[in-house]
Amino acid sequence: MRKKNKQSVRDVRDVFGVSESPPGDPCEDHTAQLDGTQEKEEMSTVIKTSAPVPDDASLNSIALSDGSQDEEGSLADPRADSVSIFETIPVIPVHANGSSDPGEKPVQNAVSDDHYLEKNLPPEAEELSFEISYSEMITEASKRNKLKKSVIKKEDYALTKFIVKKTRFGLTEAGDLSVEDMKKIRHLSLIELTAFFDAFGIPLKRNKTEKVKGRDSGIFGVPLTVLLDNDRKKDSGVKVPLVLQKFFEKVEESGLESEGIFRLSGCTAKVKQYREELDAKFNTDKFKWDKMCHREAAVMLKAFFRELPTSLFPVEYIPAFITLMERGPHIKVQFQALHLMIMALPDANRDTAQALMTFFNKVIANESKNRMSMWNISTVMAPNLFFSRSKHSDYEELLLANTAAHIIRLMLKYQKILWKVPSFLITQVRRMNEATMLLKKQLPSVKKLLRRKTIEREVTSPKTAKILQKSPSSRRVSDVPEGVIRVHAPLLSKVSMAIQLNSQTKAKDILAKFQYENSRGSSECVKIQNQRLYEIGGNIGQHCLDPDAYILDVYHVNPQAEWVIKPQSSF
Repeated sequence: MRKKNKQSVRDVRDVFGVSESPPGDPCEDHTAQLDGTQEKEEMSTVIKTSAPVPDDASLNSIALSDGSQDEEGSLADPRADSVSIFETIPVIPVHANGSSDPGEKPVQNAVSDDHYLEKNLPPEAEELSFEISYSEMITEASKRNKLKKSVIKKEDYALTKFIVKKTRFGLTEAGDLSVEDMKKIRHLSLIELTAFFDAFGIPLKRNKTEKVKGRDSGIFGVPLTVLLDNDRKKDSGVKVPLVLQKFFEKVEESGLESEGIFRLSGCTAKVKQYREELDAKFNTDKFKWDKMCHREAAVMLKAFFRELPTSLFPVEYIPAFITLMERGPHIKVQFQALHLMIMALPDANRDTAQALMTFFNKVIANESKNRMSMWNISTVMAPNLFFSRSKHSDYEELLLANTAAHIIRLMLKYQKILWKVPSFLITQVRRMNEATMLLKKQLPSVKKLLRRKTIEREVTSPKTAKILQKSPSSRRVSDVPEGVIRVHAPLLSKVSMAIQLNSQTKAKDILAKFQYENSRGSSECVKIQNQRLYEIGGNIGQHCLDPDAYILDVYHVNPQAEWVIKPQSSF
């Protein structure tokens, strides 16, 4: 405004050459005021970001997440809320050399004060996109902004709140896809994770860890896959070891409000006795759970993971994560790397980790009574979930423990979205399946062509010629019109129905229609809350559709699919 109005008033420090500030600047303290465009951008960032400002950083050195403004634009206006933030900062006397008076609180400390951020800056939600490859997003972001070192803060509110906007295909859980498709997801996730680290110039080297051969029987020290194989003899749908589920139930019965539940060691003699009995009697259902206390259950829960042949989470990726956290500008980058790592886990590890984080969040929900916060849980459990039997220095061990605790903290914070399969990975799976289908179609044609060429070289009889003219396989034309699908529900009284799709038809609409049709003429209301619509075949193995998915869009992507209503599989 001064430049626009051409004000000629000069600051006294400009006259005597004390400061190099441009004419018109009332204060030399650049931590308190910024100039030009930089002031607008960074002030809006102070308001929008929910990540804490480093104690040793000025406002000029605040790490920008992506430089984007709020969707509504209300917080990005420096003349509105942005100015009010700086009006709340007390005026600080400044010497001629630009330093504040001794004993006074610096401006940057006033802005980064934890209490101030918590009370005056409510965390702004940031939208996550699962449609674009993470490595591509990072490559584009690194071209625009210089990535700065992130700071790990203890306070839970310091973590950004993420919102995943549903696309017209909805969101997909890891358990919503077939086993074969999830194998492809794991391979694609590892490739994507490598490309993601490459965008930061970080080599993803899987450091070899010392392998320990697990036991073939018992409970402790047995690989997850062996435990699940034994449990599936009792229940074919088990995804998490039954003994682990029993530990969860025992703690939830009476231990959620017990103070320091995962810090207590329990009775050593009882723990040893229960361990031996579990190894001998659990698989034969002869172990008596009623005599076990929740404290012993918590102790054995930690021992269960600590004694696995390999850690639940891949500790070999930790060096890359340490380097990433030193360079990452925002929690969003760390979340994306963690998301890909979770998708690359074996099914048994991923399902167990999901159940474990769900259980820990129940413990954290009772923090006021058990004194187990997100930070406490992550610190206590990190050595049990990330461990390496290789020798490390004390510094490396400390760095590993701190990084592992932060990763677990991210898992606990983003539990609801971390197990969603990114849509860009599902798209790649569809393309892989389509390529496989095309190859299978081409092979018979090639064989047929070679057979025809062979016969043409020989003298064929008229009868053989007539046989060759007949096409052994004619293309089957579907009798279902375009935009109409036939949905099958083998477990309901109304087992099949043709449904005309429009642009607004969702999966839940089809389920509601089946519920209505099955309830007509029946005294009982048919409940299909646990029933879901599945997309089966075509370019996907099996896909449990989100109730909010628009079926016409899914139909256009996979017109060869079959549509079936059946119960959703769960833990």
